Amino acid sequence: MGEPVPRLQLLTRAGCHLCETAAETLARIAGEAGLVPAAVDVDADPELRAEYGDRVPVVLLDGREHSYFTVDVVRLRRDLGLA
Repeated sequence: MGEPVPRLQLLTRAGCHLCETAAETLARIAGEAGLVPAAVDVDADPELRAEYGDRVPVVLLDGREHSYFTVDVVRLRRDLGLA
């Protein structure tokens, strides 16, 4: 049996300015919820690269797409019970 999927994941790629900003925002909100987001490089996985292409960063919550390009802070805080 594999590792459980982290509650919060950020699909990202090297050299992506939006990804860096999203990672900082996600880390701050995740910290409030006692979580550590996992960064996933879409270019390291052909399936992810095919699915998301240039549409990064993407925030996944519990394995499902939550927001992309920017972190939907208000919605994420609500969905994590922080609102």
